[in-house]
Amino acid sequence: MSPETRDFNDAMAAQRTAADPGQSVWVSANAGTGKTRVLVDRISRLLLAGTKPAKILCLTFTKAAAAEMANRLSERLGSWAALPDAELKTAIGKLLGRSFEGDLAPARRLFAEVLDAPGGLKIRTIHAFCESLLGQFPLEAAVAPHFAVIDERTEAELLAEARDAIFSRAVAGRNPRLSDTLNRLAAIVDEAGFDGVIRELVGNRRQLRDIIARYGSIDGVIAAARQSLGMAADETVPSILAAAAENASFDEPGLFKLCEALDQGTKTDQARAGTIRGWLKNPAWRTHGLTGDYAKVFLTAAGEPRAERGLITKGAREAASDAIEIILVEQARIVAMADKLKAAAIVQSTTALLSLAEALLENYERLKQTRGLLDYDDLILEARDLLRGDGAAAWVHFKLDGGIDHILVDEAQDTSPEQWDVIGALAAEFFAGESARAGHRTVFAVGDEKQSIYSFQGADPAAFERMRIHFSQKAAQAGRDWKSVEMPLSFRSVWAVLKTVDRVFAPPEAADGLTFGERPLRHLSNRAGQAGLIELWPTEKPQTEPDLDPWDAPLDRVPASSPQVRLANRVADQIKAWLDSGEILQSAARPIEAGDIMILVRRRGQFAEEMIRCLKQRGIPVAGSDRMSLTEQLAVMDLMALARFVLLPQDDLSLAEVLKSPLFDLDDDDLLALARGRKGTLWEELKRRAPERANWSEAAQSLTHFLNRADFTPPFEFFSDVLGPTGGRRKLVGRLGFEAHDPIDEFLALALNYEREHVASLQGFLQWLQAAQTQVKRDLEHGRAEVRVMTVHGAKGLQANVVFLPDTCTVPDGRLDDRLLWTGEAVLWPGFKDNEESVCQGLRDDARASRMQEYRRLLYVAITRARDRLYVCGWENKRGRADGCWYELMETAMLGSADEIDLGFGEPALRISAAQSADADSRSDKTQARREAEELPTWAERDAPLEPTPTRPLAPSRPSDDDPPVRSPLGVDDGHRFKRGRLVHALLQTLPDLAPETRERAAKNYLARAVHGLDASAVEEIAAETLAILDHPDFAGFFGPDSRAEVPIVGEIGGHIISAQVDRLAISPGTVTIVDFKTNRPPPKDESGVAVIYLRQMAAYREALKRIYPNHDVRCVLLWTDGPHAMTLSDENLDDHAP
Repeated sequence: MSPETRDFNDAMAAQRTAADPGQSVWVSANAGTGKTRVLVDRISRLLLAGTKPAKILCLTFTKAAAAEMANRLSERLGSWAALPDAELKTAIGKLLGRSFEGDLAPARRLFAEVLDAPGGLKIRTIHAFCESLLGQFPLEAAVAPHFAVIDERTEAELLAEARDAIFSRAVAGRNPRLSDTLNRLAAIVDEAGFDGVIRELVGNRRQLRDIIARYGSIDGVIAAARQSLGMAADETVPSILAAAAENASFDEPGLFKLCEALDQGTKTDQARAGTIRGWLKNPAWRTHGLTGDYAKVFLTAAGEPRAERGLITKGAREAASDAIEIILVEQARIVAMADKLKAAAIVQSTTALLSLAEALLENYERLKQTRGLLDYDDLILEARDLLRGDGAAAWVHFKLDGGIDHILVDEAQDTSPEQWDVIGALAAEFFAGESARAGHRTVFAVGDEKQSIYSFQGADPAAFERMRIHFSQKAAQAGRDWKSVEMPLSFRSVWAVLKTVDRVFAPPEAADGLTFGERPLRHLSNRAGQAGLIELWPTEKPQTEPDLDPWDAPLDRVPASSPQVRLANRVADQIKAWLDSGEILQSAARPIEAGDIMILVRRRGQFAEEMIRCLKQRGIPVAGSDRMSLTEQLAVMDLMALARFVLLPQDDLSLAEVLKSPLFDLDDDDLLALARGRKGTLWEELKRRAPERANWSEAAQSLTHFLNRADFTPPFEFFSDVLGPTGGRRKLVGRLGFEAHDPIDEFLALALNYEREHVASLQGFLQWLQAAQTQVKRDLEHGRAEVRVMTVHGAKGLQANVVFLPDTCTVPDGRLDDRLLWTGEAVLWPGFKDNEESVCQGLRDDARASRMQEYRRLLYVAITRARDRLYVCGWENKRGRADGCWYELMETAMLGSADEIDLGFGEPALRISAAQSADADSRSDKTQARREAEELPTWAERDAPLEPTPTRPLAPSRPSDDDPPVRSPLGVDDGHRFKRGRLVHALLQTLPDLAPETRERAAKNYLARAVHGLDASAVEEIAAETLAILDHPDFAGFFGPDSRAEVPIVGEIGGHIISAQVDRLAISPGTVTIVDFKTNRPPPKDESGVAVIYLRQMAAYREALKRIYPNHDVRCVLLWTDGPHAMTLSDENLDDHAP
């Protein structure tokens, strides 16, 4: 057996073990090893084993992952329902890893069972599950029964409202303590810094909420902050200085002796001796000196301890043998005191911030509660508290204990500690020994700590290993089966890529933070014999840039000579060369296509924009950015400029922007001709001179139309008119490209959302849109024949045959440092960087080390997106490459094993390659269909033609508009007449089913209901009229056992769709009788007096029933209730009125 076959068999065995529903399993899976398949296999086997769909809960990280998993499962179960027996046995046997000879009927029914399960199979995100849980137990969770979940924009609006309310109270003097807090904060940060720290605090409110709950109040949190800084409860800046100035706190004789030694030294020594001596002899000045001249003897201007050589010169040192010891001891005391002062300043700033945060969050929570709202954090925290609380938690667990038997967790490495709390609480009863009922119950989790890159969302990769140990111990204590499974075999990347991964992370410093257990990094590939390529290009370095004329150079323009632009051009040239030459992707035996290529960056910025621009310049299909700021998109900016103009026609700038946009396409010459020398506004000039040029005239007409609609048209309707009938979307997409569709669609969706929650006005919508930044995430996941430019975070879970990594020469820097420092027990806010003492510096160093760990995990994710080829490149700034950057890690791994090649870059590149030795693998690579840009068909821009007949269903009781004249609504008996008719019809429908002796009582009881508003005489009259019909011997056949009431009939007659209800249908051998009740008063005496509408109605009924009963005679009868008497309509008369 070859090593490749053995690896494949081992991988299949590991997958089957992971999918075994008879045991709880924890899977650690490398990138591309088939995690989603294992989850689908496990759910399939659970269902095959007889588990009800409602008993399974599968939690995913994203909605897209949930949808993908549900689709795969539906596709499998749907195929099982239709496969021939032999093929189905083979499919199930492959799933189980053994031959299957059991009953196939249960497997075929699974698809229907899943569809029929209440609420469907529970494959959802953790947030969606918590939302449903809170919706199921709102009272127990103390949330509004019909709560709504808010998005990030609404959350920001509520926080801004809460903040403004606090400021208003403080400014008005209604809360002196709050006013004092704001004054203290204003002395520490400016407005921008304040907003930043508040955003950070609000973003971490889960941690703050937990800490407050732990200590019971903000005061308890502040006390914990003091303790973490080593400060006593009563220590303040004055008390610290006073204590440091006391004689007992320093060696006074020793310091005088030091002064004598310093007098023997240089002028600097002598000056320091004077400072020390003055401080010692003047106790009143000591406190001030400790933060002034005296402290400067021992500390630098930056507050750092002076080096030993800078404290005392050689001459002074030789004057007294113990001088150096004395000065070092005093320096250590001053340093400790300075740290204490910094700690006290930190306590002051933290106290001010937390006091404000308490008020802010209280306001925010109050606003949500009064409006019945929850944010995404609330969903997790409220669900956690519901499941872990002391009150109703037992009841909730009792109800859930009968509903969930199996929990599956996808992407477990991205699960935050709070989310693990929810999962742990759900699974607590699984290993408790006794639950609400007997039965086998399991926990399954699959993840890869090497791919944990969402720390900004609370993900903790170390928790992955902690929870594995937790559940394995719980299972062992309960005597339950437990397996830890590894999946190292990749079905995605070729061996050349995976071998490079192992080399990159082989050094301990590179592997730091990649894994948290003791398992070594090990990758295997299932694509043996497939060609692979890794190239490391030389970096682009800065060049001397010419001075640009500020008048001509936009502030945000990146010079063409910058290394970023040169690298973007180099990558674009390479891709263009491949597409033009038909470069072969050897593993698939076909040319490389644009859709095969993915360009990954660490963050969106100038390079990503330049990269997209360079690709577009060369005519290369490109999908655009994977995430965009909506108000920065050109299409949206043009629409907003139009809105600003129609709201204020005197706004010349906005009008100029609109005229130059694709909506009107005027050029600079047009604008200069209009604007130069004008005496009024640009709009007045355009209207006056519109006849001079056709494009001016067209623009003026369209703008006048928009102006006329602006004041009374809601935003969505206004912009729909701009984009639809007037061709605005077509014009914008024509110039900006297909990617303009996404921001336009999102813009319209926001307009609709705004109208749902606010008073619909164009001005309000414009202000609302500009008040908060709206990020749009574009779906670049599925088969687009375009180059994808994405962040590594956005590419998580995706793959490409060819991957470029151009953003490799920088590392996370100090600009990303958090303002807040979390100790695990408390939170600290230094306020100023100079305030950071040793505890803060240690926390800061730990945070930076954690960021570097995630930085390296991000590289792992980036490399493992590549299936066949990986190209690593980068640009340097004036300081060169950063230590420990991706480029450095890749270069270290490739040196010694890679070949040096000349690619014409001026410096050699490094290449690792493997030749194709196996057949092309068509199964693992689906050729993407290229989508060529096409003109919108002309029919899409025209009004829809009239519908051909048959049109909408025609009610025979109203077949035309030739109705008889309607009586005046002012008639004395008119309202009673229609009510009377409806009541008689209702009685004639229901009374025939009752025994004759009970009909009168039932009729009167029904008519006497208050809802009908009838007096006693009317009740008697209508009951008597109805019973007279039922008791009449001539009508007995109409209400016999072979008759039915209110029979629906539908058919196509004479080019019309007939849809109606027949009052009564009696069927006897050879004859079908249609009976229609008429309550007109007085009724016609003979057939000639029947209204035409009734004749057409009955003729339509007859034609429809002739199609249904072709071997029967169809008889039509009008039964006049006033009398009563039955009138049979002649066939001749009906023929004249047939449809």
